[in-house]
Amino acid sequence: MPKLSAVVVTLNEEKNLARCLESIKWADEIVLVDSFSADRTIEIARKYTDKIFQYEYPGYSKQVERGIGQASGEWIFILDADEEVTRELADSIRITMQSPHALDGYYANRKVFVFGKWIEHCGWFPDWQFRLVRKGKESPEHREIHGAFGTSGEKGRLDGLLHHYTYETIAQYLEKMNDYTSLQVSNKLRDDPNYRTRWYKIAFSPVSHFNQMFITNKGYKDGLHGFFLSALDGLYSLAFYSKLWEYRYRIETGGTLPPITNDELRKHKS
Repeated sequence: MPKLSAVVVTLNEEKNLARCLESIKWADEIVLVDSFSADRTIEIARKYTDKIFQYEYPGYSKQVERGIGQASGEWIFILDADEEVTRELADSIRITMQSPHALDGYYANRKVFVFGKWIEHCGWFPDWQFRLVRKGKESPEHREIHGAFGTSGEKGRLDGLLHHYTYETIAQYLEKMNDYTSLQVSNKLRDDPNYRTRWYKIAFSPVSHFNQMFITNKGYKDGLHGFFLSALDGLYSLAFYSKLWEYRYRIETGGTLPPITNDELRKHKS
């Protein structure tokens, strides 16, 4: 049977890591790439693997790429520390790797547990994430946030669910949102260096995002959880376009530029 390497990226994940690694301990090896965690992350990881590497965080896809470089398996499964491989998904991975007709890469359907509830709508489910790939066939897309992997070869879909235990509280969402919206400014300006934020984007995008999630994507069926997620997504949009405007304004007026990369944010917080 072909060998599977699970690649996991961590930073202060002591609350989630044991559940994550327990769900993938059947893999031939686990490669863990850590960004100098200050909690019990490394202590927990050592119970499951001795292939532990530490680097400053340059962005998700670059950190995963480092893990892939240390992996010895013919297949790579990319897993976040706050995720869990269900039994059905594990079976699907094993069956897929053994198939003589296996493709070069596969998506897994991720289901999110947020604010204490599984989300069924809001555009959050189904959520197909590219996770299983033949080593050497992966193609990274490096970005400051939402970096990802794909393959130039044929892709398929796995059976089963990948459980994602994300924000426990609204406060945690807001804390992450501040960093994520700053990093997304970098993504946007990389794609379009001359982008200028118009007033109507700042004014109407939050409402549009709320309507998309709550009405079009039927977030109302998730009750108050759906309402809060939709409202917070609108707030996310407001913060993002406001920061885009601010960054351009600072450039034009000679002001101090706010941090918008992982390296800049790390230095800003240190």
